[in-house]
Amino acid sequence: MTDIAKAPTLLLVQANLAGTLKVESRDGDHVGAVHAMMVHKTSGQVTYSVLSLGGFLGMGKSFYPVPFPLLQYDPVRDGYVVTIDKRVLEGGPSWANNAPTFDQSYADRVASYYGAAKTDVAGD
Repeated sequence: MTDIAKAPTLLLVQANLAGTLKVESRDGDHVGAVHAMMVHKTSGQVTYSVLSLGGFLGMGKSFYPVPFPLLQYDPVRDGYVVTIDKRVLEGGPSWANNAPTFDQSYADRVASYYGAAKTDVAGD
């Protein structure tokens, strides 16, 4: 009998919001919308927000995972304010068609790009 290595369980679950929450810059410029939240299964905390930027009539959108602490909810604007420059955001990890597996390696890449604390997204 062969011993098959058990793949680590991913500890994030994606909660889709389908662009229902707008995202603006600190100056009030439209940046995009929250496409989904990545929720840590054991803590219940949102660790990443996946922003959708660009596109027209649902075509040509790009998706950018951002550490959740870089967003601030503004009840007056009824949306999130991103605390980083849009050019920095657009240069970050992203995808257009096929989302990557949000494993530990990808989570570390996102955290490193934004200079954020790393989060454990894989369990044994």
